[in-house]
Order: sequence, then C-alpha cells, then structure tokens
Amino acid sequence: MASYHLSVKTIKRSAGRSSTAAAAYRVGERIECQREGRVHDYTRKQGIEETFILTPKDAPDWALDRSKLWNEVEASETRRNSVTAREWELALPSEISAEDRSQITRDFAQELVSRYGVAVDVAIHAPHREGDQRNHHAHVLTSTRKLEADGFTTKTRVLDSAKTGGVEIEQMRGLWAELQNRALERAGEVERVDHRSLEAQREAALERGDELTAEELDRDPELKLGPAANSMERRAKAMAERQGREYKPVTERGAVVHAARQARAAFREMRARLELARETYGIEREAGQGRVSAGLAALRAATAKDRDRTPEDFRERLARVVGRSPDQDDTPKSEGRNYARERLKEIMEKDAGRDGQAAVHKLDGHSEYDMGEGTGREARKPSVNERLKDVLNKPREKLEIEDEREQERGDDENENTRDRDRGEGHSL
Repeated sequence: MASYHLSVKTIKRSAGRSSTAAAAYRVGERIECQREGRVHDYTRKQGIEETFILTPKDAPDWALDRSKLWNEVEASETRRNSVTAREWELALPSEISAEDRSQITRDFAQELVSRYGVAVDVAIHAPHREGDQRNHHAHVLTSTRKLEADGFTTKTRVLDSAKTGGVEIEQMRGLWAELQNRALERAGEVERVDHRSLEAQREAALERGDELTAEELDRDPELKLGPAANSMERRAKAMAERQGREYKPVTERGAVVHAARQARAAFREMRARLELARETYGIEREAGQGRVSAGLAALRAATAKDRDRTPEDFRERLARVVGRSPDQDDTPKSEGRNYARERLKEIMEKDAGRDGQAAVHKLDGHSEYDMGEGTGREARKPSVNERLKDVLNKPREKLEIEDEREQERGDDENENTRDRDRGEGHSL
C-alpha cells in the first residue's frame, strides 16, 4: 500500500554538521571541504540509483559542479551557528516504475527551484538490502540562500519564519501528494496518498458522508520506531522469513506498531469486501435479479477467499462468483426474463431428475398431467394427496359398488366367525 512521507530537516553548524559532508554522503561521492580542511569520501556507499543538480536559469555554470556548489554554500555563511542547507526527505511509491519515481522527484525539485530560487541537489536511494524492499526514497538537499548570477545572495526567510514557514511546507507537502497520486493513476493503481493529518482526513470524510472511512481514520498516528528499534525489528523479520515462521516483534515499540498495522490491514480487508458486496448487489439488481438473489450473490462475493486485487479483473471475479460466463450480457431483457427462476429450474432439473422436471413444470404454471404420456404418476409411487384425490374424484356409482363389495366381504367374515364359534362350543 502506498504511504506518504515528507520531512524537512536543517543542516546546522551548531550541531557539528556541514553541507559538504551531507551532500557527499547522500550522493556517494568524494568532496573536500575547504572551510574545514576535511575530505568526505563516501564513494563506497551502495544503493544510490540516481543523482542530479537543478539550479535557477541565471545561475553560474560552476553550480553544476557538486564540490564547487557546496563549498560556495559553506563560504557564503559566516556565523558559527548558521543553517547551511535544508533537506527534504521523500518517500517514493514502490507501485510505480523507476522512471516515474525519478520524474516525480525531478518535478518536485524543480518546483523548489522555481518557488524559492535555490540550488537543489537530489539523490534517489534504493531500499536497504536488509530492510523493507518497498522503501524507495529521495534526499533533496537545498541551499538556504537564493542562487543568482553573482552567486548566493539573500536567505529564504519565507521558510525560516514561524508565520510563513509552516504554510509553505504544507503547500509543498500537498504538491508532493499530488505528484504521487498522478503517477499512481498513470500506473493503474487504485491506492492514493494523503498529506493531511488523520484528524483533517477524518473531518473531510464525515463532511462527504463517508462514515466507514472516518471510522478507519479514527486512530492515533503510528508510533515512530527510531533507528535502533527499527534495525532490531528488521533483523527479526529477516530471521523469521529465513526460518519460515511467523514474525513476532522483539521490542515494545515494534509490538505496538505491528499490532496497529495488523488492525489497519484487517479494517482495509473488511472495507474491500464490503465494497465488493455493494458492487455485486448493484450489478445483480441491474441484471434483473430480485433482492434476495442479489443479496446472496453479494454475500458470496464478500466471503470469497480467492479474490484478486487487480481492478481490471473485477468482472471475471464477479462472473465466477455468480456462476456466469465473463462475456454474458448482464443487461435486462425486454421480455422481463426472470434469471432467478431460470437458475432455480436448472438446479432442480440437474439434481432432482424426474421429480425435478415435474416441479419445474409446475413452476412454469402447468399441471403434471400436461407433461405427456408415459411421464405421469406411473413412473413413481403416488403420494398421499394424489391417492386422496383419486378417491374424491371417483363417480358415485363406482363408490356404491365398492361399498357393496366391501359389505359382502364383511358379511362373509362375520359368518365364518360364527361358524368357528359354534364348532368350538360343541367340541369334547
């Protein structure tokens, strides 16, 4: 699932940091810091996919030389507690291609150049080989002064001010979300990211009447693991995968994060099943099904365990659920075809044999006597109701003859009984 992350950090001399060291580490190069007289060599660093520099149109040519650029940044700052650079850390969607990740990062960096007039140095990193393989990210390092034809000039106070800095960063956060969502849409992904806080997203969901989404967003932000705990959990996950067992967190923070992620995954699964059920019910109703039949189809769709996740296969999945071919026409027929009754007839004819055919014939509004010769009750044992109807429908004369015969049989039995009684009485 695509996730949103954008953080802004500062490179401060008061913290013992320099922009030359920060740039060398992020791009994996060797830069000699002229101010400090130190060499920062990170040429052996792995996992760097792409690096590039963007500058304003009237910037001098030397700004494209990374070593010259950041040494000039250091030279332009004279105070010992100066903020020499600003870093924008971006999470890149793993669902899109490497080319798309590069393009949206370049678009974001170009916006920084156009908006603030600064120099921008970009490094795109691949996921750590022992970590989450979806963790594509970029480090965007910018100067804190405008870069013009004569070099670095005034500070970008709009980002430093307490009144305007938060607003500016929030607008850039929104731009980054928009760039990602456009790329996800081009890639055919249904997931989207949102830069707003959970509370802001929840209020927006309630305003549009989406109570299910609002319920999902009614939670605390995920706890940040930190470098040490994150490293321990990554090793535990890797070991569990190698041993073929279920991963169990090894730290308290890891347990909290893992439980929260499992809860969100369960909620998303429930929501996906509910949406599938709603879609199935609507399609079945449009196809002429009754409420009960459509509801049963929706229930089968929601409880199916072998569902695909790709949206383009929804029709095929739905066809498998309701027992139709994928190319079957779902539009209602003008003659008012009853799909539920026809499906019932097929089941009865297949499973019940001759009795099922009789039941289907009745379902179509015919009596069993209309089914033709050789297909009546002779082929099976008459039911109690049928025998009762035979008695009630016989002519009166026939009933009287049978009554006389029954009476004669009764008289004969009585006579025989009297004879036996007399014989027994005269015996010795």
